[in-house]
Amino acid sequence: MTDPTAITATLDAAASLDTVFAPVRSLTAFEETVDRLGTAIRLGLLPPGTRLPAERELCAKLGIARSTLRQALVALGQSGHLHATRGRGGGTFVVDPLPPAAPPSQAVLHAAQDTFDQRVAVEVGIAVLAAERAGPEALDALDELVITLEGLLKDYPSFRQADVRFHVGLAEATRSPRLVTAMTEVQGAMTNLIELIAHPREVLASSNAQHARLLAALRRRDEAQAAAVMIEHVRATEHILAGLLPRGD
Repeated sequence: MTDPTAITATLDAAASLDTVFAPVRSLTAFEETVDRLGTAIRLGLLPPGTRLPAERELCAKLGIARSTLRQALVALGQSGHLHATRGRGGGTFVVDPLPPAAPPSQAVLHAAQDTFDQRVAVEVGIAVLAAERAGPEALDALDELVITLEGLLKDYPSFRQADVRFHVGLAEATRSPRLVTAMTEVQGAMTNLIELIAHPREVLASSNAQHARLLAALRRRDEAQAAAVMIEHVRATEHILAGLLPRGD
């Protein structure tokens, strides 16, 4: 393994790492931290063998709670980017070497931003209309899906199926067949992207917590809050993909 002392000295002198460890300022702090560290690892700003700063120092640099940092480190460990060791000389290290991953095609990468844009337009609008129109039965069905998802955090294929049902059910709550079609299309496109990354339990749990907050806004008929939570949910997914998506650089 690379000498962590030498790596640390290099990190301290690297101006480019000021961006890596700049404060995270967002409601999606967990996902942005995964994005920030995962991207830095992929670009070689945090090379294999690098020992990350101590948790207290890293929390101070990023401006996040220790619980948020630990969630992000666990997620990056489960995805194969980091590993932790205990005892003297221990810490959290960038995996050496990173596990091989087949990068997506350039066509997929170029289409990703269009998919994200489409998702914002479709899903935020649907969330607003669902807050206005969703009946008790539709809300109860969505609530059952949130509970189901919570029990599927270790079973990604089943989680994803229930996740898609939640989003399509949200569209059905607007009582617009055209929006159901639009939601189905955008979820299909997102599935093609999401399947390219690892699926840490922490990421799935955070996603489902956003589902629960969205459902609470729908029950209050709070259109503005429903839109805000959906925007957060969509952006969170983008950050996770940015941090974990393999690239053929």
